[in-house]
Amino acid sequence: MPIIQIQILEGRSEETVEVLIENVTNSVSETLNTPTDNIRVIVTEVPNTHWGRAGKPMSKIKK
Repeated sequence: MPIIQIQILEGRSEETVEVLIENVTNSVSETLNTPTDNIRVIVTEVPNTHWGRAGKPMSKIKK
């Protein structure tokens, strides 16, 4: 049973996360020739204060 863990910055809509889960599930199913019922996807949303890039939290980096 494949288990896929995805970490993303928080702030995306429920609908966007739902589409992500569906697309990842379908891609893994096709690639591994595995039924979608056997695939688990875990999406963890990380606050931008807890995600760093270049030595700074994302909350301090201008987009």
